[in-house]
Amino acid sequence: MAKKTNSGIKIVCQNRKARHLYHIDDTIEAGMVLLGPEVKSLREGRANLTDSYVVFKGGEAWLQNVHITPYKFCSYHSNLDPTRPRKLLLHKREIKRLTGKVQERGYTLIPLKIYFKNGKAKVELALARGKKQYDKREAVKKRDLEREFGKRFKIR
Repeated sequence: MAKKTNSGIKIVCQNRKARHLYHIDDTIEAGMVLLGPEVKSLREGRANLTDSYVVFKGGEAWLQNVHITPYKFCSYHSNLDPTRPRKLLLHKREIKRLTGKVQERGYTLIPLKIYFKNGKAKVELALARGKKQYDKREAVKKRDLEREFGKRFKIR
């Protein structure tokens, strides 16, 4: 089952690797066009955001490579592709702004988490720039130093 927070938002899945692999510049919330069995599967928390991204085709935003496991009690679940492209619901001005940013060198649009808000499936998208290897090592060193500092000066 997916986790429910105090604010009424039920988080289905998160892309934990994204914060390690990318510098997150901006986040935006978008709706998703889903079929009934996909919604039921999401409510069970059966989704995976690893290696997923957003592409723009024909003035629309499409979510690629999101794996939503088929709902096992559905009669036509064998016909559904778990990684099919899913249309994102965004305003035209948001699509234009994001398209312009993505066309800049090094930017990409990735999903950070899928959640239910007021009964509707939403995805949190991040405008991100890929980290270099030395950036990743630097982040690990910084995290280790903070952990060590916390251990040494812990109030007992």
